Amino acid sequence: MNKNVLMLFALFIGMVSFAQQERQLKFNEDTNLIEVTYYHDNGVVSQTGFYNLDGKLQGEWLSFNAEGNKSVSAIYDNGKKVGKWFYWSGKTLKEVDYTNNAIVSVVEWKRDDKTSVATRD
Repeated sequence: MNKNVLMLFALFIGMVSFAQQERQLKFNEDTNLIEVTYYHDNGVVSQTGFYNLDGKLQGEWLSFNAEGNKSVSAIYDNGKKVGKWFYWSGKTLKEVDYTNNAIVSVVEWKRDDKTSVATRD
């Protein structure tokens, strides 16, 4: 991939990125994907993931809160939500199963000092 195409892609990503967050872009020649890392204002990683050459989200994306704790684990296929996504919030973990951008099922676990309980929403 030549540098002009990469620069145009970086500009495109910049226009659609989240609220002017600082980011790093790196082209992976083996996978033909653009690896991106976004940062919170405090310098902690906010998100990591990949874009395909069409500018669509691809593969695993991870999100982190400002303290660096993982908050979301997601999977995209050509911009569509697929597979099991995990959302962490305090003592709650939600597992959301997607197929072609549609929610198929939701399971929620609540952690306390003794047990974890799964419920279907």
